[in-house]
Amino acid sequence: MKRRIAMLLLFVLAAVGLFAADGRERLAGQAAEQWLALIDAGKYAESWQDTSIYMQKSVNKKRWQEILTATRKPLGTLEKRKLKSAKYQTTLPGAPDGQYVVCVFDTSFQNKKEGVETVTMQLEMDGAWKPSGYFIR
Repeated sequence: MKRRIAMLLLFVLAAVGLFAADGRERLAGQAAEQWLALIDAGKYAESWQDTSIYMQKSVNKKRWQEILTATRKPLGTLEKRKLKSAKYQTTLPGAPDGQYVVCVFDTSFQNKKEGVETVTMQLEMDGAWKPSGYFIR
């Protein structure tokens, strides 16, 4: 009987852990999509303001606008974007330990029909998911 109760407790704890991870990934994915909408609208300065403290310390607003103007603007308007994966992680190469969700989107633009956008979301001290990395290939 005690063994069954222990097994049931382990199962419940595992399920709660999975649901928590799912919740983090879902929330971070939604935040990433909202942030990408700023970039899609050409609001590069505003997108920088909505990044993590870590990212803001890594690249200043002026440089961020220059980078997006050179890399994102030539792709043209967004045609479609679909979240392919969102994976919770506590360590990433070259970044401090923390809570991250790496979101990968299959994306199509006016001038690039098959693209992949990766947005690394970081959990800030205030509980908000903010981008700490963005890559297009």
